[in-house]
Amino acid sequence: MLGQDSPHRNFRQTVLTIGGTVVVTSVAIAGLILGLRELGSLQGMELAAFDWLMRSRPDEGIDNRFLIVGVDDTDIQTRKEYPIEDGTMAQLLTKLEEHEPRVIGIDILRDVKQGTAAGRTDLMQTLSANENIAAVCVVSKADSPGIAAAPGIPEDRVGVADFPVDAGGTVRQGMIISIPKASKLPKPSEHICNIADPENQLPSLSFQMVVRYLAAQGIEPELTKSGELKFGSTVLKRLTPKSGGYHNIDTSDYQILLNYRSAKNAVKQVSLSEVLANKVDPALIKDKIVMIGYTAQIVKDTFYTPYSAGSADSQKMPGVVVHAQNASQILSAVLNKRPLFWYWNELQEGLWVFAWSLVGGFLAWRIRKPWLLILGGGVAIAILLGTNYIIFIHAGWIPLMPPVLSLLGSAVAVVLIDRYAATIVKTVKGFLKINIDIDEDKKNQEVAAITESDYFLELQHKAKDLRVRENEDKLSLTTTPVVNDFDNHNLLPDTIINKPSNIETTDIDYLQQVRDRRNKLNSQETLLPQTSNTNLEITTTPTTIEEPDELEYLADLQRRSKKLKENK
Repeated sequence: MLGQDSPHRNFRQTVLTIGGTVVVTSVAIAGLILGLRELGSLQGMELAAFDWLMRSRPDEGIDNRFLIVGVDDTDIQTRKEYPIEDGTMAQLLTKLEEHEPRVIGIDILRDVKQGTAAGRTDLMQTLSANENIAAVCVVSKADSPGIAAAPGIPEDRVGVADFPVDAGGTVRQGMIISIPKASKLPKPSEHICNIADPENQLPSLSFQMVVRYLAAQGIEPELTKSGELKFGSTVLKRLTPKSGGYHNIDTSDYQILLNYRSAKNAVKQVSLSEVLANKVDPALIKDKIVMIGYTAQIVKDTFYTPYSAGSADSQKMPGVVVHAQNASQILSAVLNKRPLFWYWNELQEGLWVFAWSLVGGFLAWRIRKPWLLILGGGVAIAILLGTNYIIFIHAGWIPLMPPVLSLLGSAVAVVLIDRYAATIVKTVKGFLKINIDIDEDKKNQEVAAITESDYFLELQHKAKDLRVRENEDKLSLTTTPVVNDFDNHNLLPDTIINKPSNIETTDIDYLQQVRDRRNKLNSQETLLPQTSNTNLEITTTPTTIEEPDELEYLADLQRRSKKLKENK
C-alpha cells in the first residue's frame, strides 16, 4: 500500500505546487494585463499588432467590380485646373454614362461653383438626370458646420465622405451610417449633412455604392434583431467601444472594421485624361462601380492605413481608394463569402490571455536552465504568433499583445518567486550551518585552549617523567631477589611491588592509563623454578619498553591543536 500511495502523494504534491505557484501567479499576471487593457493602456500596442498582421497577409489582388477614375497630378498640371471645374466634371460623367456603369460615386465636393456658370449648369443637369450617380458631403461636427453635397443631387443619393480615424491618423474602420453632430460654429446654410437629428442617418459613400450595386441583383439590406444591417446571411457586425483591440472608442456612428484587400492593387485605376481621351476599355466601365476622386499627392486627400507603417515612404492611400476598399469588403462578403472581421467577447478574450499566462508560468516552473527557458518561451511566442496569424487570415482579430505580455510576465514572475524561495531556503540552511560551525569551532577552540594551558603542559611533563621512573623500576626488578610466599600460592607478595616514592596520588589518578601500564608490565614477569636454596632469586624476562598510551593521546591533542591553528 505504501508503494502505491507514494506516487499518488507525489502527484498531489506536484499539483499543489503548480497550483500554489503557477496558477496563482498566472491569474495575478493575467489580471494585471487585463486591467491595463481595460484602461486602454495597451490599445496602441494592439493596433500596431493589427497593422503588422494586416501587412503580413497575402495580397488579395484587384476587385474587378470597381474602377477608380483618379484626378492625378498630371491631370491637374495639364488642364491647369484645381479644383477640377464643374464643366470638366460634367464632361467626365457623360463619357462614363455612355458605357453603362452600374453606379457612379463622386468623392469630390461640389458645394461651391468651380469654373463657369455654364459648366455649373451642365453638372447640375447631369447629376439630376442620372439616378445611378451619388455624391459626397461632409457631416457636421462639434468643430465643423459640415459641407453640403453638389446642387441638383437628391438627398437619397448623398453619401458621407468621412472616415473614422484612429489616433495617429490611421484608417482601420469603414463607415456605414453617420449622424451629423451639433456644431458649435454657425451654419452658413442648412442642409441634410448638418441637421443634428438621431433620425437623420446618412449612408457613407461606400455604403451607397454597395446598396445600389446589390439592388440591381435583388439583394436589399435588412435589420437584425440586434439592430445590425445584413444582406442575406451576411451581417455587418457593428463596432462597440471595446471591440477587438479597441477600448472606449467613439462608436456613435455605425462602423465596421475595414478588411483591406491590398496596399496598392485593390482596384483598377485610370486617369481623368484617359477617360476624356477615350483610352479606357469600355469593359472596365460597363456594369461596374466607378468612383471618381483625387489621387494627386498635392491635394492631400490621402490617409494613413495599416500598410503605411511598413512603407519606406510612409505611403498614404487616396480617400477614394479607401472608399472602394470598404465597398469591396462588403460586396465580397455578400457575393463571394469573403469574411468580414470578427472578434471575441470580453470573456473569451480574458480566458485567452489567462491561458497564455498559464503557459508562461508552467514553462518557468518546469524548465530550470535559463537558455532552455528562453528557447521554450520563444517557441511558445512563435506558436502564439502563428495562431493569431492564421486566425487573422480568416478575418479573426483576437488579442495578440496581451497574451505575449502575460506569457512573459508569468514566466518572469515564477522565476523570481522560485529564486526568492531558493534564497530563503539557502538562508535558513546557512543559518543552521553557521550555528553548527559555531558549535564545532567553539569545541575546537576549547581543545586548543586546553593543549596550550600550563596544566596540560605540566600533565604532559609528568607523564614523561613517569615513563622514565617506570623504566628505572623495571631495571631494579630484574636484579633484586624476592621471597615468595608459597604457602599462600602468591607468586609475588604485594610488598615487593615498589611504587616510586615520589609519585603523588593525584598524579596517578590523572594518569589512570599509567597504572594500567604498570599492571601490564607486572603481569609479564615470570618466576624461577623452586630450588633447594631457601633464598630464591627471581628472574624476569626483559620486556620491551613501549610508548605509553597516555603520551600518544596527549601528543594527538597537541597535533590537533596545531592543525587547527594552521587552518585558521
